[in-house]
Amino acid sequence: MGDEYAISGEYLHLLSEPAWDGLRAPVTEALHGAVGDGTLLDVGAGTGLGTEVLAAATPEADVVAVEPSPVLRAVLLSRMTARPDLRQRVTVVAADALGAVLPARLGAVLAMNMIGHLDPDGRRTFLRRVAERLAPGAPLVLNLQPPAEPKPVPFSVFGAVPVGRHTYEGGGSAEPSGPDTVTWRMRYRVLDADGTPLREDHAAYRWHVTPARGLIAELTEAGLTAEVGPLDVVRAVRRP
Repeated sequence: MGDEYAISGEYLHLLSEPAWDGLRAPVTEALHGAVGDGTLLDVGAGTGLGTEVLAAATPEADVVAVEPSPVLRAVLLSRMTARPDLRQRVTVVAADALGAVLPARLGAVLAMNMIGHLDPDGRRTFLRRVAERLAPGAPLVLNLQPPAEPKPVPFSVFGAVPVGRHTYEGGGSAEPSGPDTVTWRMRYRVLDADGTPLREDHAAYRWHVTPARGLIAELTEAGLTAEVGPLDVVRAVRRP
């Protein structure tokens, strides 16, 4: 299987930082109850923006960051090793959500911006594997992303970040591609100081849409109690 982020990986960290400025507070709040004597797990860790938030939730716990994309993993590893406190705690694993060997006891699980990469069977398998290993009271934190159903999403620019004389811009649109999927078509550009496009890249990936009620039902089926919070951040804990 190829790397879905082979093209977009160059842009993803830059364009994700502003989003995480907003996500940091609700994700931190959702991670309350993390257990220090269990491993903290970040699935689909990307470039590590969420990994840093997870690691801060319980500073004494070991962290495992799972990321299948070689491009994103290179950035993740570089960023984790640049911080002496995280270099000693964070283990980076080259695997996907279903192939990763999970620790026996999980103190918290973070799975941001990744659940749509799994089809319904894969999603249920992932949730069940996590639920079986969560320590009592330990949270699973993930998020819902639009669209909630397979419908067209018109093109829009998601973000633009200046770096030196250039601005890195990302945008995209989506079209239905199956009963529960859309295909996102992304456009990334590097613009000169006057707005002239210097470079343009395109990427596409398939995304399994999940309405809130459907995800809550699947979490319940896995033995978890879940609630949707600000910015569609979902917190789930194992039922007693």
